[in-house]
Parts: sequence; structure tokens; C-alpha cells
Amino acid sequence: MARYPLGPYARRRKRHFTGYIILVLIIAGGVIAVIFDVNPFKKEKSTSAPININEEKPESWQQSDIEPKEETIEPEPTGVEEEPNLLTIPEPSVETDPRADELISKATECINAKPAKIIEARNKLNEALAFTMSTEQQKFVKEKLSELADEWLFSRKIFPQDPLCGSYKVKPGEILSNIGDKYKVPYKTLMRINNIARAEALRAGETIKVINGPFHATVHRSTFTMDIYLQNSFVKSFQIGLGQPGMETPTGLWQVKKGGKLIGPPWKHPVTGKILHPGDTDYALGSRWIGLEGLDENTKDRDGFGIHGTKEPETIGTATSRGCIRLHNGEVQLVYDLLMPVHSKVKVVD
Repeated sequence: MARYPLGPYARRRKRHFTGYIILVLIIAGGVIAVIFDVNPFKKEKSTSAPININEEKPESWQQSDIEPKEETIEPEPTGVEEEPNLLTIPEPSVETDPRADELISKATECINAKPAKIIEARNKLNEALAFTMSTEQQKFVKEKLSELADEWLFSRKIFPQDPLCGSYKVKPGEILSNIGDKYKVPYKTLMRINNIARAEALRAGETIKVINGPFHATVHRSTFTMDIYLQNSFVKSFQIGLGQPGMETPTGLWQVKKGGKLIGPPWKHPVTGKILHPGDTDYALGSRWIGLEGLDENTKDRDGFGIHGTKEPETIGTATSRGCIRLHNGEVQLVYDLLMPVHSKVKVVD
């Protein structure tokens, strides 16, 4: 009997055979991907990132005994956030711009006045940073601004007519974490400046000092420094460690990741794969972890980068990390208490 190799039955057998071949190829490709850890859709990550990230939970509160202040103002929380202008400080040069000299001179007069005009001095020194200065002069201005911040920011003192700080009368049912959210600053910052060691609740009618945030940061890779700003006003500068060659800390705009602020999270060692915890010899994250989320074309697809402490203080000021930004453990705790998830931006520049 004659056979018809191109008939319906033969065509079905051919289609089945082709399907089997495709299925075998897909399975083989999957096995190869698993063996060699190949994933064409995998985003670039820093190997310093912790694992099992959970959002930090607010601590419990206890009543405080802060006395109401006279002649203070209650700043209105800003409804719309403007892009922080943190990149106006020019590179140091041999000479100082005469306009900067004039502002520094006026600021010095304000500091030496009786009584001292702290807020006016702060504003003039901050304005001076926009002009070219010598390395020594720029260092002097930043040091003076940092000293002034200890008075107008990191204390319970409130200066009249200061738009960055003021007093706040607690409403019935309010807690510090809610007030912090309203002003875009972490509640621990309010604890720090108001000397609140433990607090379970605030009394209605109590007056506390508040800060009109948010805080931001600029990281300068060339000088291994991180500058902290309250809105656009310079506050403090820190020495940092950065990514080693081949694992450089990426430039660009970041924000503090929602749920990314953690105390002692588990960390997977990038070489051994071992899960480490605070107290383990090779644990690399120090006392705090602040996860970052990319916002621009150079950072938005890069995961696992953050700011953290270190057990190796000798690495501060060097390029030895796996891409993250390192701080001394004591200093990272302060930065941790200042930066606010989503609202705080971090700009990394050369």
C-alpha cells in the first residue's frame, strides 16, 4: 500500500518532534543558567547590601519634661519639595572670590556681636560657599557652619525668625513619629535635639523643638567627604570610604529607600556566601544601614547600594568598599537619625 509522507498524520508527527526539540533546548538553557548564574535581566548590585530587609519599627515613647519656649515660631511644614540645590560649592582654588571674603567678614561680625547673630551668620556663611574659595578658606567656612549648627540645630535652643527650626505645641493624641513625618525628619532627630531619652507618649499642650526638613547629602568622590544639608543650608561634613576600583560608588542622584533604614540587618558575605550578623568577625555593615534607591538614568537600575558603618575605621578616606559609602560607626548613627526615607536625597559627584 502506498504511503503519503506529507499527509496529515506525518505532519502531526513532524510538529510533535519539533516541539520536543524546543522543549529540550529550553530545559538545557535553564540548567546552564542555574549552573553559571546567568541572568540577562539581572540588575547590577552592590555586594554590600544586607538581606531580609524589614522596615525599622518606631521605638516606644515616654513622657518628656520640655518647658515651653517664649518668642519662638512654629514653622509650617512645606507641602511641595523642591529639588535640593546641593552642588553649588565650587572646587577650591588658589584665591578666594572677594564676594566670599566680604560675606565671611560680615558673618564674623555677626558671630562676635553681643548678643551673637547666629542665624544671620549662618546664612551669610552658607551664601559664601557658592563662591570660589581657597581650600583653607572653604574648610574654615564649613567648620564655622558646623560649630553654628551645634547651637541653632543640635540643641534645644530656638532662635526667633529661623525658618528652619521652631517650636511645636503637641496636639491631643500625637506622638513624635507622627510629628517627625509632618516635618520630614526622623523622630529620633526630635529625640536628640529635645533630650528625650525614653518616651511612650507626649502630653497634649507640651511644647517641643521641631526642624523643618528634610535633610540631604552630597558625596564628593574626589575628596572622600559627605556634606549634610538641612534643605539647602550646610550643616556638617564627614570623611567617608568609597568603592574600590572596578566597584566604584556610582555617581548620580539617589534617595533614601522606603524601609531601607536598618539596625544590624543580616548580611551575606559576597565571597563565602555565609550569612553574618552583628558581632560576627567578618560582618561589614557596622552599626547602621541606610539603603539607597536610584532616581536618575545612571542610578535607577542599580540595586544594593547604601550608606553604612564599618568595623574597619582605617578604610575611611580610601576606596576599599564594594561600592557602598562607609562612615565611622558613631557618625553613621547621626546620619541615620537625620536622613528621612523617600524625602532625603543623596547626590554622588566626582
